[in-house]
Amino acid sequence: MGVAEAIKAYVQAHLQDPITVSAIAKAVGFSQYHATRLFKAETGISPFEYIRGQRLIHSAYALRQGNKRVMDVAFDFTFDSHEGFTRAFSQTFGITPKKYAGFKQPEGWFIPHRYLDRHVKKPEGKNMDENTAVIFTQIVHRPERKLILKRSKNAEDYFEYCQEVGCGQHNNSESWDYLSGIKDALYEPVGVWLPANMRPAGTGLYAHGVEVPIEYAGQIPTDYDAILLEPCNMLVFQGEPYQDAHFEEAVITCMRLIDKFNPEVYGFRYAPELAPRMQLAPWGWRGYIEMRPVKRIA
Repeated sequence: MGVAEAIKAYVQAHLQDPITVSAIAKAVGFSQYHATRLFKAETGISPFEYIRGQRLIHSAYALRQGNKRVMDVAFDFTFDSHEGFTRAFSQTFGITPKKYAGFKQPEGWFIPHRYLDRHVKKPEGKNMDENTAVIFTQIVHRPERKLILKRSKNAEDYFEYCQEVGCGQHNNSESWDYLSGIKDALYEPVGVWLPANMRPAGTGLYAHGVEVPIEYAGQIPTDYDAILLEPCNMLVFQGEPYQDAHFEEAVITCMRLIDKFNPEVYGFRYAPELAPRMQLAPWGWRGYIEMRPVKRIA
C-alpha cells in the first residue's frame, strides 16, 4: 500500500475524531514533512484538504438518513460550529445542509457514486468501485437559449474533432478559441455530442459550441451554426479533482461511471431530443464535468 492509500485508510477510520499531522505521520511511519509531501505528490492535494472533503462527503451521507439535526452532524464530523459547517458545505456543494437534508426524494443533489447503480438494490458500504471514485450529481435548469457551434464532418469525440478542425492556441480546437471570445455567452464553451434531431446529414456526432441568450444578435461566421434549444433540466455529473498528469485515466473513469447511472431511480429519464450531451473543459482542480438533458417521469 502506498503512502497516500495508507493515509486515506487512516483518515477513513478516524473521520469523526480529531486528526493531527503527527497522528497521520505516525500511522504511515514517516516524518510529518515527508508524509505530507508524499501525499500531495500522489494526490495533488494536502492531507487536510482530503480530510475536509471526506468529512463533507460523509456528512452528506449522514444528513440523508434524516435522523439527525444539522448541528449534530456538524459536531459528529468535528466542525466547530453550525455556522462553519453550513458555510463549508454550501461552498462545496452549492446548497445548504438544511436544504439538502430536506430533499426526501433525491432530485440529483450531489449523489455520490455509490448511489448511482441503484437498479440492483444492495446494502450501502464504505468501499467504492472504480478506485473509490466519487461522482456528484446535480439538477440544473437551462432556459431557452441558442447553441452556437462549429460542426464536424465525421468526428465522434474530442480528439477526432481537433484533428479535423485544427488545434487552437491553448491545446483546444480553433473553434474553441473563437467560442471563448463570445462576450455574451451564458456559460463557458463545451464539447457536445449532438442528438439525431440536431445533426444534419453529412455532419459528425461531436462538435464544440457555446450557449448564448435567445435574443443573441451577434454575427456568426458562415462556417458556424446556431441551434435553438428548449428550456430543460440538465443532469450535471462532476468527478473528483485529479492531477493533470492523470488526465486520461480520470476522464475515462468518470465517463465509464456516468454511463452506469440510471436516472429513472430518481424520477427522471434522459431526454436527448432536448439538448446535446455536453462536457466542460476537464481541468484537474475541479474534476471532469458532463451534463445530459433529462425530463421528469410523469
